[in-house]
Amino acid sequence: MKRLVFFFTFIGLCASMTCRAQLDEERHTFAVGFNGGLNMSSVNFDPKIKQNKQNGMSAGATLRYITEKYFSMICGVQVEVNYSQRGWNEKIEDESGMTYSRSMNYIEIPFMAHLAFGKDDPKKGMQFFINAGPQFSFFLSDKEKMSENFDTSKRVVNEQYGKAVDNKFEYGIVGGAGFDLNTKLGHFILEGRYFYGLADFFSNDRKDYFGRSAHSYIGVRAAYLFDIFK
Repeated sequence: MKRLVFFFTFIGLCASMTCRAQLDEERHTFAVGFNGGLNMSSVNFDPKIKQNKQNGMSAGATLRYITEKYFSMICGVQVEVNYSQRGWNEKIEDESGMTYSRSMNYIEIPFMAHLAFGKDDPKKGMQFFINAGPQFSFFLSDKEKMSENFDTSKRVVNEQYGKAVDNKFEYGIVGGAGFDLNTKLGHFILEGRYFYGLADFFSNDRKDYFGRSAHSYIGVRAAYLFDIFK
């Protein structure tokens, strides 16, 4: 319940940031394009499981609408529809040579407030920007990968092995910062991003083993956008 309250409070703050921009110079710039990058993910488990980062790809479509300029801050909203690979890679510190990882595939939809600072010229110049907002995701599939000598009985926490995903809908908070190079050919974007999941993919009722099983990742994104109208 506390996570839900925090989540909807965060949505309200992002919405108010965007609406506040409507006090100054009005803009109407709509751009679309595509993005791609790398996720370095892990899972917040309770009981805790030691992990290394699990690398996976992300790719999808980006839509951005600039609505206002408030003093030197350019304000708008950005929505994406992405295919995203997540999961975890267990850190096994004994000398057995065992390895285990699990990749999990999602369709994710971040809905973010977009705040930019810098040269206000759609055809040239550099801008620094911040994106933040809620993200919703839908589970597609997963795959376990383990070494031939992997023995679940030798692991302190072993309820996760072979366990199916219980909750296929996920929500959380996403934020990022980066640079947008504006040219006559379009917008060339580089961004660092962080996602913190607030929903568990394994059931967390009192009778269940895991009290928490939520994704988080650090991402690096490159994107190209072109203006439809401005």
